[in-house]
Amino acid sequence: MRDIAIVAFPGFQLVDLAALNVFELANRPPGGPHYRLHVLSRQGGPVASSAGISVDTVAFDTLASPPDTMIVFGGDDLDAQPRALLDFLAQTSSAARRTASICSGVFLLAAAGLVEGRSVTTHWNLAAELQRRHPGLRVEPDRIFINDGPYWTSAGMTAGLDLALALVEEDVGSAAAREIARHMVLYYRRSGGQSQFASPADIAPRSDRIQAALEYARDNLCRPLSLEELADAAQLSRRQFSRSFRAETGQTPARAVEQLRVQAARELIETTSHPIEVVARESGFLDPERMRRAFLRAFGHPPQAIKRQARAGRLPT
Repeated sequence: MRDIAIVAFPGFQLVDLAALNVFELANRPPGGPHYRLHVLSRQGGPVASSAGISVDTVAFDTLASPPDTMIVFGGDDLDAQPRALLDFLAQTSSAARRTASICSGVFLLAAAGLVEGRSVTTHWNLAAELQRRHPGLRVEPDRIFINDGPYWTSAGMTAGLDLALALVEEDVGSAAAREIARHMVLYYRRSGGQSQFASPADIAPRSDRIQAALEYARDNLCRPLSLEELADAAQLSRRQFSRSFRAETGQTPARAVEQLRVQAARELIETTSHPIEVVARESGFLDPERMRRAFLRAFGHPPQAIKRQARAGRLPT
């Protein structure tokens, strides 16, 4: 039996609770139970979510021994980081086998000094802010979840289900995790990254220089775009541009250009009758094969599948 400590705080995201259903199903026969679930808060008692619905909790100090796994929920207020909560996370994480966060919960792990220098992810819309606040992290904004050592972090909201399935798979095995996913009508392993949920408009740098480089890229997607060319558009050196771009957007210039290209290509596929070869050329991919690989990374589907579904009046999920 493994103890799982779920850390809640006022304003937590209610949907993050759905991850507990994965462990609940893992506890059912045959084979179960495997887990004891504890929902904790600093003082115990009812804790209100961002939706106003409360969940019953017990106080931090009621655990008789360190948990096997600690999971931190996310919330809307990135600045709500009480010292007592951070101290509890730091102390408990050092004794737990693994620590995980859902969505913006990684901001708490970072503020507690737990994931410095590690690869992490969060909701795609928060990745740039996470990188800005904690430049020592390796923020990967396109991942559904990441495991780096004893730390697991996931993307926004429903990605907590993917994370919970991965934790159960590590503990109990792939067959159990696959059966839980089937029961919950979930993908056992979701295809594609977070790019499929974002749009080019979501790349929102703070400075005019980086914005100018992005606008230049949007206007010249059909041409090869080198790092030097984008840096010139921003009026920065290559090194300054790469560092500033990553700090402001949470991703590399090459990744951002690929995102712009796949979005432009998808729009052409869905709104025109152009052959795939023409779409690849017009959106700046050197050949259809490169575009296919980029589509698989971004959407989990090749361009031909999206074209077929667009013709049928529905898009793949």
